[in-house]
Amino acid sequence: MKLSIITVTYNAELTLLRTIQSVVNQTDERYEYILIDGASRDATVDVAKKSGAFSIIISERDGGLYDAMNKGLKYATGDYVCFLNAGDKFHDNKVVNTILSIAEKNDMPDVVYGETDIVDSKGNFLYHRRLKAPKNLTWRSFEKGMLVCHQAFIMKRIKSPMYDLQYCFSADYDWCIKCMKNADDLIFTNTILIDYLSEGVTTANRAASLKERFRIMVKNYGFIKVVFNHIGFAIRFLIAKINKQE
Repeated sequence: MKLSIITVTYNAELTLLRTIQSVVNQTDERYEYILIDGASRDATVDVAKKSGAFSIIISERDGGLYDAMNKGLKYATGDYVCFLNAGDKFHDNKVVNTILSIAEKNDMPDVVYGETDIVDSKGNFLYHRRLKAPKNLTWRSFEKGMLVCHQAFIMKRIKSPMYDLQYCFSADYDWCIKCMKNADDLIFTNTILIDYLSEGVTTANRAASLKERFRIMVKNYGFIKVVFNHIGFAIRFLIAKINKQE
């Protein structure tokens, strides 16, 4: 059994090494490591090559983040795929073993998923991710938002769809829903898998991302249900804001 770890980069020389180190420090070496770079103008590719960590390094112009992820899927040969972007890292050195061991014990489920912590640009812990991964996950779980971080969502490769390139900032949300619709079994690791860098592409384009996510929700769950859910989101946000001020 093997895990395909895919890292997508563009001008990421300052954050890539931390991600690489979290991979090479894994106690379980049943993985391949793939870099898909968008023709970076800095030393990203040099850092990658110098590390000697990658099975494949591709550096060329692409159509954006999700186009690069689709390339990664095409090059992947593992049983499962994991997207670990520059600046993100595995939570500890046993994550690969945790994922593959749980997969083995559960007869190769279609999805293995876990929790996420948020870290700063230096890799320091900030807080636990606000949305918690449910013990029983289905595609309808994402009516309430992206309850599982994309990086902590490990999909069986042969059942993985491609990312829909009509979405520039939330194709990962759409992809996860498609994966779950296509999955027969989803297994919760009940542990933190990923340390996620707080300043990602989606974070930097928050408004556009939320608009795309709303469209994806309506497509999958219906307009009326999504509107009512968003009213609930707004009420909870206001309550939390009031409690914080008191």
